[in-house]
Amino acid sequence: MRLGAAEIAAAAAAEVVAEGAAGTPRRATIDSGETGPGDLFFGLRGANRDGGEFAAAAIEAGAWGVVVGPEHASAVLSSFAAHSVGNLNGTAWVFAAADPLAALQGVAGAQRRALGASVVGVTGSVGKTSVKDIARALLPGRVHANRENLNTEIGLPLTILEAPDDSERLVLEMAMRGAGQIAELAAIAAPDVAVITNVGPVHIEILGSVAAIAAAKAEILDSLPEGGTAVVPVDGGELESHLRREGLRTLRFGPGGDVEASEVRRVEGVTEARIETPAGPQLFHFPFTEAHNLTNALAAVGAGIGLGVAPEEMADGAASIGFSRFRGERIELGDGIVLVNDCYNANPVSMRAALDHLTTLGAARTVAVLGEMGELGTDASGYHREVGEHARAHGVDIVIGVGEPARDYGPDELVADPGEAAELLAAHLEPGDAVLVKGSRSAGMETVAELLPELV
Repeated sequence: MRLGAAEIAAAAAAEVVAEGAAGTPRRATIDSGETGPGDLFFGLRGANRDGGEFAAAAIEAGAWGVVVGPEHASAVLSSFAAHSVGNLNGTAWVFAAADPLAALQGVAGAQRRALGASVVGVTGSVGKTSVKDIARALLPGRVHANRENLNTEIGLPLTILEAPDDSERLVLEMAMRGAGQIAELAAIAAPDVAVITNVGPVHIEILGSVAAIAAAKAEILDSLPEGGTAVVPVDGGELESHLRREGLRTLRFGPGGDVEASEVRRVEGVTEARIETPAGPQLFHFPFTEAHNLTNALAAVGAGIGLGVAPEEMADGAASIGFSRFRGERIELGDGIVLVNDCYNANPVSMRAALDHLTTLGAARTVAVLGEMGELGTDASGYHREVGEHARAHGVDIVIGVGEPARDYGPDELVADPGEAAELLAAHLEPGDAVLVKGSRSAGMETVAELLPELV
């Protein structure tokens, strides 16, 4: 980290109650069990435990310092004095903050400014993690991005605070569950380019309408600097009213947009496409064949254009694209059977895209194993029914529903849980089959993908 004790205290709105070593901390942590020498531990308040209770353990593990509530700051001083350690001064910095989470976010914002790196913020109903993964590979120089699902009010600050000191660009995925959350994250990240992948009925149970979801996603635009760039789909739908902002540069991706693909060929797991951009055309070779990932790549290229990166520089990084776990993983099971493990999450938009890709694999028979799509509100049954109809209309041969809500897909077979689905598949798969496994995280569909290779 680039921040010293005085800067941390100011950014965290914290009081220094004990002084430690000179210099700066190595990184930020919120788990005392993972805290080691040189770390700055934040004791966050949780639903069941208060992380401040573990401040002494973090210091004993060698922490550079701790940021905790005032009551825990006093307690840790008393604890060390009681064990004859004496005054903590010289051992570790102890910062007392009224709200340790707000302190974490404040320190992350200060670190983002100190780094001086350019920032791409990515949000959207579908595809934001894949866009993040692609952008991380395409952008040249030292690029830092979220690990796994560190995209929340806790995860995003930690992502910034673990960025290497020489980071030139940050690609920061931002998750949303309610109004105001993207604004909170964007205020910390202060993006130079904001990517909104799309807007769909995701979290509609919480926000009530697609229009409300669009408004929540559009909060990221308020954090852009004058002349900042918004990268959005050609058809913005409910986003359109939020794009009429003075001083906002807009780049559209997709057919007919500022960034679009032409001369697309798919051969042996590679998509070759000529990408047209405002900075000129460029031939890309992408290590995937899914149509929806080509769309995600267009959004990532748009982000690079927004930062002023030349298309040829981005093309050089295309071969290194790798996706996060459970997102379209292709697993060969023998006898020509292919399993597509896309069970990280599911909603009507991503379900249709995954089903479309399944039917392009050229398999002798296609099988979709579908779990529940969560957080769809009162229209959940209708959304499930529409996805089932989409599967039939696009040539999926067999649909297996997992769990009672999956009954609305109109499946050929309905099973109680993912374990039973794996056993059913193992008994009935045929050589040359292609299998898609997908559902919301709450459905636990990864169990199917984990068990099936052992059963066939």
